[in-house]
Amino acid sequence: MMKAIQITEFGGPEKMALVDLDIPTPGGDEVLLDVLSIGINYADTHQVENSYLVPQNLPLIPGIEVVGRTPDGTRVVALVSSGGYAQKVTANKAGMIKVPEGVSDEDALCMLIQGSTAWHILKTMGHLKPGESVVVHAAAGGVGVMSIQLAKLWGAKVIAVASTPEKRELALSLGADVAIDSNVADLKGAIIEANGGKKVDLVLEMVGGTTFDQSLAALAPFGRLVTFGMASRVSPTPVVPVTLKTGTKTLSGFWLGHCFGSKELFHDVIDELFTLIKAGSLKTVVGSRYGLSQATEAHQHMRSRGSTGKITLDPSR
Repeated sequence: MMKAIQITEFGGPEKMALVDLDIPTPGGDEVLLDVLSIGINYADTHQVENSYLVPQNLPLIPGIEVVGRTPDGTRVVALVSSGGYAQKVTANKAGMIKVPEGVSDEDALCMLIQGSTAWHILKTMGHLKPGESVVVHAAAGGVGVMSIQLAKLWGAKVIAVASTPEKRELALSLGADVAIDSNVADLKGAIIEANGGKKVDLVLEMVGGTTFDQSLAALAPFGRLVTFGMASRVSPTPVVPVTLKTGTKTLSGFWLGHCFGSKELFHDVIDELFTLIKAGSLKTVVGSRYGLSQATEAHQHMRSRGSTGKITLDPSR
């Protein structure tokens, strides 16, 4: 038997319960891992309420990423096939990446989903070029702190957007050129002012609602907005295609799931991020550490948008 978080009814964080379950049996291309640390992502909160991009089935163990040890003792970061909020998980061999010496468990968790997402929304989808301006919403979150640092490494001007003075200070400490309050009424005006009175080249957007609307309005000609989430749970105003034409703007969406299993789009990107960590060029930010038994509180913290950096669960408590 093992401890795991399970839900039998979709809803909010309160639907999660710590239970004893049978240890999962790996399939032919899978490995059973002893879990060392568990990463929490916004996607997990959508899993629990069944609002994720892929429909979920009950009963459900949430979670998609862990660091664990294989039967031969190798430490890996992995996408799981049996639900990550557990003391033991199964993972497909194609979804496992060896964690090198010099990269901690939590470093690895920061890279697997959030670091690779930041890499792709800037480079693959955002087509970032040196000297361009980049707006990073939710700048103190897991993807945000990685996006700030990668954008600076690649020569951009970074405008961080965050809700509290503490979060904005964190963004500035990671290299953001300017940090603005996400709660201002005229967010479009604040973004343009932060860019010296000019509209911006690239916006990384995962909030939704009016944040999306005002960000799209702040794009310069040939600007790009990449949407990769909707943390507010509020849909933006529908976009009329002709407005993209008249503004010469590009609107694109990104889901990391389309990169899973690809050597070039997933494994090679993670290896590059690990190299940057070992070189000291990329700093991970772990904001909160909870026990597995505290998963409800961890989700409540994330959904309140009061968290910074990566949130992790310790399966031993």
